[in-house]
Amino acid sequence: MELNAAFDQRVLIHSDQLEWIASPMAGVDRRMLDRIGAEVARATTIVRYAEGSRFSEHTHSGGEEFIVLEGIFQDEHGDYPAGTYVRNPPTTAHTPRSEMGCTIFVKLWQFDPADPNQFRKTMADELSPCVAGVASALLHKDAHETVTYHHMDAGATLTNGGGGGIEMLVINGSVLDSGEMLGQGAWLRLPEGAPLQVTAGPAGAKVWIKTGHLRHAKAPAA
Repeated sequence: MELNAAFDQRVLIHSDQLEWIASPMAGVDRRMLDRIGAEVARATTIVRYAEGSRFSEHTHSGGEEFIVLEGIFQDEHGDYPAGTYVRNPPTTAHTPRSEMGCTIFVKLWQFDPADPNQFRKTMADELSPCVAGVASALLHKDAHETVTYHHMDAGATLTNGGGGGIEMLVINGSVLDSGEMLGQGAWLRLPEGAPLQVTAGPAGAKVWIKTGHLRHAKAPAA
């Protein structure tokens, strides 16, 4: 399966307008944003766990990172409330579940194979002081990619030069991009060389951004 697999093109998806698609596990549904592969895939997805649902134990051969958007995600390592950012590098394993239900934004098979760093962070705790209406947090950085989180006051502008491509998820609020308003759940992917410039809407915005990674995009190893 290929979905939005041309990484030299701009892609904008208002994810709240997508239908939920059932996964192989009962009670776990997905909204697919991009994908190369079948069940083993390089994938960017919004995943919804119904109350009491769970996945069987599995190993992330290509690594996994995710943000908890709503509710509390759980596995044998602990509870992850909304606002948590998690990186599980290649070969790590877990048994995910959610007793109360949750929604997460998850990326699979997009790690640098040499990255061994496993961690969780409460994104808001990482924010630096506000500058020109924007408070920013560096969540992760290596030669492969840079991952950041931003709180934007109403009317504040955020720019990024776009080396290696840009991906942005609007977690809360809204931003204006190229004359179009992107609300909560909007996902924007810009190709390498295309800069980002967004302005927060009247209620401000919380956004997650990844850069540098699209030049490394490829299908999962066989």
